[in-house]
Amino acid sequence: PLCFPQKLWKMLESDQFRSIWWSEGGKCVAIDKDLFKVEVLGRGVRQRVFSTRHIKSIIRQLNLYGFTKVQRDFQRSASLPEFLSEEAAASAHSQILYYYNPSFNRAHPWLLGTCKRR
Repeated sequence: PLCFPQKLWKMLESDQFRSIWWSEGGKCVAIDKDLFKVEVLGRGVRQRVFSTRHIKSIIRQLNLYGFTKVQRDFQRSASLPEFLSEEAAASAHSQILYYYNPSFNRAHPWLLGTCKRR
């Protein structure tokens, strides 16, 4: 079985999920809280990605693996799909959560192995 950061990475690299994406050029994880609850946590037992159905548990896992919540006051994404998904989420008044971990970077997949639980 995959550990939490590996599952997260797999979701981010998949085109199956609209509720979670790479932000800031692959340096941050962006989660559309409301859509994530339905799309990921609301799945049936057989298709479940995580063993929980609660967003608080996912946030707890992020914190346990060294992710820190970041506020969105830095510049918008340069890539058009990323920008459009952020705009769509913002216009829908969804709560977008941004998390950063220096060892969790799309450009440096080999660092994934250094993401350890505290």
